[in-house]
Amino acid sequence: MTAKDIPGGVRLNTLAGWNQTGADWNRFLVASPDGCFVMEEGAKVVGTVTTLSYEDRFAWIGMVLVDPEYRNRGIGSELLRWAIEHLDATGIPTLKLDATPLGKPLYEKLGFVSEYEIERWNLRRTVEEGRAVSAPLAPAAQLPEILAYDRQIFGADRSSLLRSLADEGAALTLAVGHGTDMQGYAFGRHGLFADHLGPWMAGDPDTGKMMLTDFLRRSSRDTVIVDALRSSNLASEILPANGFTIARPLTRMYRGPNAFPGKPHSLCAILGPEFG
Repeated sequence: MTAKDIPGGVRLNTLAGWNQTGADWNRFLVASPDGCFVMEEGAKVVGTVTTLSYEDRFAWIGMVLVDPEYRNRGIGSELLRWAIEHLDATGIPTLKLDATPLGKPLYEKLGFVSEYEIERWNLRRTVEEGRAVSAPLAPAAQLPEILAYDRQIFGADRSSLLRSLADEGAALTLAVGHGTDMQGYAFGRHGLFADHLGPWMAGDPDTGKMMLTDFLRRSSRDTVIVDALRSSNLASEILPANGFTIARPLTRMYRGPNAFPGKPHSLCAILGPEFG
């Protein structure tokens, strides 16, 4: 995949009802210029898959998309095979992905096993057009602290990716506490049709409620998405209390040793199934 294929990728995720933008596709290409693949008919992109390596500790597979007119031809399976062969050739020991219920049996046949469950929550609301959002931003000096803490939570460094989110969506970047007393942090991004909250970490219910309220105040979109861990009691309590409803389940899966699982018990929500 190259930059010229980005519009084709956006076309496919739009057809699928996914929220990615051209900026998201560019993040894949910047992070993994040799690890993203397309299937084409002529000049038309009819299938995609992306991969991301995190410190060579583990790699992520995402954006397995096929044009509806070209499904049931084995394109998705072929793209997935390319991605796995590419990552195996790099020597990365662990592969991860977030699977839909439909895709889970396929991944199990390829040696992936379940790690934990995720639920996508959607909020649909009416936001006044032209609403001015005035909220203090997370100080730039705090970002290194947040990124260092996230490395422990996620299991690997993804600072380049999170910095790009902070640069594009500074108003959606939140932090509570400092250094070893980090009580919570969150990032957000402006998607194709919704604002997406994640990753989102909160150490206690009061911090979690405050952060969600702050994020919803900062967001100006009618739709907000959160991919929450099913095991997070905090998320399962405060999301429905704020009008969110469950849209679909996902299963985090991995193939390999999973030597760097991070601390998922500390998370309310992941960054997203395409990024981990």
